[in-house]
Amino acid sequence: MTLKELRKISDAMKSKWPTANVVLIHRIGTVPVCETSVLVAASSAHRKDALEAVSFGIDAIKAQVPIWKKEEYEDGTYQWKVNCECKNPVKHLTNEPE
Repeated sequence: MTLKELRKISDAMKSKWPTANVVLIHRIGTVPVCETSVLVAASSAHRKDALEAVSFGIDAIKAQVPIWKKEEYEDGTYQWKVNCECKNPVKHLTNEPE
């Protein structure tokens, strides 16, 4: 589901900014605190187009992609959380992602 949504966002970016080259990357697995988990990049002959495409891309990822993360605490407990900005969270997930 995540890859499908990322492809939709990439396609939308390419449609809105046809001369831009775009890349979306989202890490999976364990991502240590303070490390980058999302990369949105765009290049274009015109800086404004690239910057607008990047802004659109990260906003779209936050709003459309239900990315779950497991927050682990020092006492050994953990909690699964979905991106709170996501407008379309997966309804069938209750405690843990598949």
